[in-house]
Amino acid sequence: MTINKNFWLLLIFILSGIVIGGLLGQLATQVSYLGWLAYGMEFGTTNPFTLDMGLLNLTFGLTFKMNIASIIGLLIAVFIYRKVVR
Repeated sequence: MTINKNFWLLLIFILSGIVIGGLLGQLATQVSYLGWLAYGMEFGTTNPFTLDMGLLNLTFGLTFKMNIASIIGLLIAVFIYRKVVR
C-alpha cells in the first residue's frame, strides 16, 4: 500500500474506533458497574457562530465529547490497524 492509502485507512480505523467506543460508552451508562466507561469531557464552542446573509443562514459550531470508552476504542483501532497493514 502507498502512504496515501495507509493514511486514509488509518483515519477510517481511528474514527470508527472513536465513534463505536463513544456509542458503547453511552450505552454503558445503563449498566451500573460499567458507568465508569461514560466518564469523559466535552469541549468545543459553547455558542455557535451564525452568519446571517438574509437569504442564507450559516451556523458554525464544533463540539467533541470524549469518554473512556472512546479512548479505549481508539487504542483498539490503532492496534487492529497495525495488525492489518503488516
